[in-house]
Amino acid sequence: MEHLADKPEGFQTVSKALLTRGHPHAPIFLEVAARTSQEAADALNIQLGQIAKSVIFRRKSDDVAVLVVTSGDRRVDEKKVAAIVGAIGRADADFVKTKTGFSIGGVAPIAHASHPVTLIDRDLFRFDEVWAAAGHPNGVFKLSPKELEALTAAPVVDIVQL
Repeated sequence: MEHLADKPEGFQTVSKALLTRGHPHAPIFLEVAARTSQEAADALNIQLGQIAKSVIFRRKSDDVAVLVVTSGDRRVDEKKVAAIVGAIGRADADFVKTKTGFSIGGVAPIAHASHPVTLIDRDLFRFDEVWAAAGHPNGVFKLSPKELEALTAAPVVDIVQL
C-alpha cells in the first residue's frame, strides 16, 4: 500500500476494497498500461487465459450494468449471457465509467460505483492463479478463481463462445 495516495482514484478504491475484504494480494501498479488482456499478460509474463477480463454490458430492461468476468483468451457469447440476465446491449465508455466508476481497460471485478449483475465464466477455473484489473489500466491484482467467486458472490456459468 506504499504511496497509495499518489495513485489514481480507481486504483485506490480497489486497493482499499481488497484490504477491507482481507484479500492476501495487494494490487500492483505496472510501468506500462495494460488496457487489453494481451498487454496485461505480456506485462505479467503469464498466459493470456490467466487474465480475468471484465466485460461490461448494458441490460436493456433496467439499464443495469452486467459484468462478465472471463479468461483473456475467450470471447463472451452474448446470447448465453442474455439467456441468464435478460436482453443486453453494448455499453459505451460513458456508461461503463458512470456505472462502475472505472474507465474501460481498468474495470475491476469489485468496488463498483453501482452494484452490477456479475457472472464469472467457468473457464477461468482452468487456472490456479489469475490476474484482474485493479481500477486503472496500469493496475492489476492476483487472485484465484475461487477468491474471485468469493469477492464477487457471483455465479460461475458457461458464457463463452465455443
